[in-house]
Amino acid sequence: MSVVLVEKQSEITTVTLNRPERRNALTIELMTELTAAIDAAIADESQRVLILRGAGPAFCAGLDMNETRDASRAHESAGLVAKTLLAVSQTRLITIAAVHGAAVAGGAGIMTACDFVVAAEGTKIGYPEAKRGLVAGLVMTFLRRQLRERDVRELLFTAEIIDAQRAREIGLVNRVVAADQLDAEVQKITTSDLQNAPGALANAKRLLEQLWSTSVQEDIETALAHHMEARQSDEAKEGVTAFLEKRPPNWAA
Repeated sequence: MSVVLVEKQSEITTVTLNRPERRNALTIELMTELTAAIDAAIADESQRVLILRGAGPAFCAGLDMNETRDASRAHESAGLVAKTLLAVSQTRLITIAAVHGAAVAGGAGIMTACDFVVAAEGTKIGYPEAKRGLVAGLVMTFLRRQLRERDVRELLFTAEIIDAQRAREIGLVNRVVAADQLDAEVQKITTSDLQNAPGALANAKRLLEQLWSTSVQEDIETALAHHMEARQSDEAKEGVTAFLEKRPPNWAA
């Protein structure tokens, strides 16, 4: 079974992360298929909206830690995280994340890179990388564009998980609805977007990017270096091992 499902309906492409047994944790295989699906949607000139969702109980639990622990695949995995975030954020398509259950670490990063986020009530969202000895660098370019600096520092430095309502309060998500209303709310946004001129929306997205002093591409390249430095550190080895062994990390080790 494919780890990414793609459905096209009229002008809308829906891409579903499909590793429900692992809460859609990101692997090299999944991210490769995800970026390929996004590229295919971009290449199809009839497509205007991209909806990202997750199968099963959660949107995405972040990187698959079993794969993260494999040092031989660290560079490939990190590079694909960067490629995925760029694919989501730089597309001409209007992107909507429909999140439920949990959007954590890399999953929260994908969510944050979208134009819109609709969250089901009770969804848990956060960036716990520091608890694993890692740096949530690749998502920082999006957080600094969307949130107050105090809120960015709180999210990254405490590494605490917040609920959807709190995420709405600080501007991390657009709308919070009951779980059974998630699809309907996404459809409302989609309908509004499709009433607008596609060229105008694409130009507006490009202009928003150009108005920043540095581009997302530049920020991601800088962040990737910090991310890789942290991945190769003793702290990361201890943090990831502790997570997999379900014990508190020993930072003095």
